[in-house]
Amino acid sequence: MLSAALVFGSCSKQDKDIANNPLVKECKTPFGTTPFEEIKPTDYLPAFKYAMKIHKEEVKAIIDNKDTPTFQNTIVAFDFSGELLYKITGVFFNMTAANTNDEMQKLEVEIAPMLAKHTDEINMNAKLFERVKKVWDNKDKENLNQEEKMLLEKIYKRFVRSGALLSKDKQEELKKVNGEIKTYESKFSANTLKETKSYELVIDKKEDLKGLPQWLVDQAASTAKEKGKAGKWIFTLDSPSVFPFLQFSEKRELREKIFKAKNNRGNNGNESDNKEVIKKLALLRAKKAELLGYKTYADYVLEERMQKTPKQVYTLLEGLLKYSIPAAKKDVAELQKLLVKDYPGATLEAWDWSYYADKLKKQKFNFDEEETRPYFEINNVRQGCFDVITKLYGLTFTERKDIPVYAKDVQVFECKNGKNEHVGILYWDPYTRASKVGGAWCNSFREQYVKDGKKVTPIITVCFNYAKSPSGRTTLTAEEASTIFHEMGHAIHGLLSNCTYISTSGTSVPRDFVELPSQIFEHWCSRPEVLKMFAKNEKGEVIPDALLKKINSVGTFDVAYGMTERYAAAYLDMEYHVLSSKDKINDVVAFEKKTMDKIGLISQVPPRYRSTYFSHVFTGEYAVGYYSYVWSEVLDADAFNAFLEAGDIFDKTTADKFKNEILSRGSTDEAMNMYVRFRGKQPSIDAVLKNNGMKK
Repeated sequence: MLSAALVFGSCSKQDKDIANNPLVKECKTPFGTTPFEEIKPTDYLPAFKYAMKIHKEEVKAIIDNKDTPTFQNTIVAFDFSGELLYKITGVFFNMTAANTNDEMQKLEVEIAPMLAKHTDEINMNAKLFERVKKVWDNKDKENLNQEEKMLLEKIYKRFVRSGALLSKDKQEELKKVNGEIKTYESKFSANTLKETKSYELVIDKKEDLKGLPQWLVDQAASTAKEKGKAGKWIFTLDSPSVFPFLQFSEKRELREKIFKAKNNRGNNGNESDNKEVIKKLALLRAKKAELLGYKTYADYVLEERMQKTPKQVYTLLEGLLKYSIPAAKKDVAELQKLLVKDYPGATLEAWDWSYYADKLKKQKFNFDEEETRPYFEINNVRQGCFDVITKLYGLTFTERKDIPVYAKDVQVFECKNGKNEHVGILYWDPYTRASKVGGAWCNSFREQYVKDGKKVTPIITVCFNYAKSPSGRTTLTAEEASTIFHEMGHAIHGLLSNCTYISTSGTSVPRDFVELPSQIFEHWCSRPEVLKMFAKNEKGEVIPDALLKKINSVGTFDVAYGMTERYAAAYLDMEYHVLSSKDKINDVVAFEKKTMDKIGLISQVPPRYRSTYFSHVFTGEYAVGYYSYVWSEVLDADAFNAFLEAGDIFDKTTADKFKNEILSRGSTDEAMNMYVRFRGKQPSIDAVLKNNGMKK
């Protein structure tokens, strides 16, 4: 990568501005972290334009090389080209998710298609592809190791799958389609954020708070005060607000109101409505696949996954749904009995499920999940998570206050290995705010790789949307604590990467393999020996054995709901992406209903994400990929059994094997090969069904 100083020297004011742009100039921050306090929204567009210019020059240098194309001078050179652009892209899109505003959202709509065009121009460059193809055709003469073979295959397929073999006319058509896809994906994201953040359930009568725990009431009062409505209570569609409300509120009409608001996001006929966006995206993706010679977009995407065909994915989902839906129907019958005691003649609805499931749990097991909340203080959970990682993999985490952050409450930790060597940086961003999209995620500002013989260390971020308690002591449910372990599982995958190339490192693995490290890590969060490490109340008292016994007694209670809603969402994702470009979606809501009727979904269990706010799928990353969570359930259940079979969930031999064969390997080999080397066999769905009490 060329430095701004070398390129510009003493040139024009515009050039000097670029040279001084905090996104472009060399960082003097520790470990090359981002100087957030220096960056303004107006810095992004010129930085992107400059970085794309530099990237094109780097690609031109590869093309103009007079030497015979080789793995080193073509494939490796290409993998390391665009380093500055990747850095800026990492900062920008992490900020549009974690700390956005109107200006950033407008920039995203402008920059996304610009990036798509830039990527297309490189991936469809005939002279560049000619060199790549010569290396591919002569690969047997290069004596490549396994990672090098994987990198070559990845890059060759990237060009082919991006249209390098198409005619000029078809390439131009594909570029246009790609730009439109990026525009609509950005629009979907902005609409969903607006719909989520704009809704407020305002309560001004104390009696309407009946059933709600005090911490939730205090949280709602604090939210109201922040929004200039002191003396009232405001509940939002952010997960830490809406889900507890649905679980505890005794006011059925209010549960219905907030549930429908949650489920109708993007489906309100206003300027943020996503139905037309979905129609456009589904058919544009189908058109892209057909231009590239694939039957459907699902066929195009799955070629690069562990599950290679739509048929395999449908077989997986249908195999699990035939167990989960009947189990959910049995649960409905039990919950219905409770409902009619309160509302004679009424029928159980989706907004009743959490409330009556909680009541039934208390009746059956004498267990109230709120009893556990005092023991899951968010910082204790984080530290417990760190301690488990230390015991398994020898990594330690130390807070660094000298590294800039992008928002209040974000913390930064340096990760070191057992030899006290620097491994990477972790940003910890736990709390919800108006500038942050919903949900929880892990991402990177920089991947791990090796350049000029020196290891470049990863910079990882984990983000959540927990409501910060006004008391200063934010507590979580056991499920919310499990989410922290989930995202930290992704973080470990990135931090423990030990690869050579950018494209093969860290979490750059098939989408249906990437959830294995995250989902297997959730298992440790529910183990009594782990809970004893971090689950402590305000007095420092460890969670008592009697409460642990209660937790364990609940077992697989109410699992059918969660399983069914996940599988239904994955099925919905597939149905949108097995369409052809000639198909027409007349009505998104009707299309969704037809799909859910097809699998026999009951009304009390809607898909986890309705179409109009299914951001996993319609903002790009998990299109034809939501089933990955389901497939990873199969993988993680089977993989965790390796620790159980060893007789110790901290067994060093098993942990080292998982680290060496899975976590550190990135995509240096086929995912199934890596899994089989760890486990000794391929997985089946039996482990999932047994774990959830649906099969003996």
